[in-house]
Amino acid sequence: MPVIFRYESFIPAPLACVFAFHESPGALDRLIPPWETVRIIKRGESLAPGTRVVMEMKIGPFPIIWEALHTRYEKNVFFEDTQQRGPFSRWVHTHRFVAVEGGTVLIDEINYALPLGALGQLLGGFAVRKQLARMFRFRHEVTRKACLDELSATPAAPPIP
Repeated sequence: MPVIFRYESFIPAPLACVFAFHESPGALDRLIPPWETVRIIKRGESLAPGTRVVMEMKIGPFPIIWEALHTRYEKNVFFEDTQQRGPFSRWVHTHRFVAVEGGTVLIDEINYALPLGALGQLLGGFAVRKQLARMFRFRHEVTRKACLDELSATPAAPPIP
């Protein structure tokens, strides 16, 4: 039983800056909330299709390997990763970037299914949605701060005489 989770926020920075943050080395490390027990085993070299990321996480006391494959990519528009191995029956995560006046709307959309179908959704659906909302609030705030820090560090262009 697939479910769609969507989280979006406005970031007062140019789209190219917001997308570049996601492509930057170390972005994944920064986007992992401090309350999550996650160890990155294999980092993707890029967001290009075919790139794999492997992480170990804990669900309760149990270690779980999560392997994601980047499957689609269009620079400054979107990228997508799909779980190859992990805790979900289905997980397709699309990261979208939309230029708007004054900045960028960052949209994370996840099409997922819990194990055990309807029973899994009944037993764990609410908790998963709550956890995803908390995680993406954190991730969007990290992105916002990183982009604002980048913009404040960039010297203003000199006036044209």
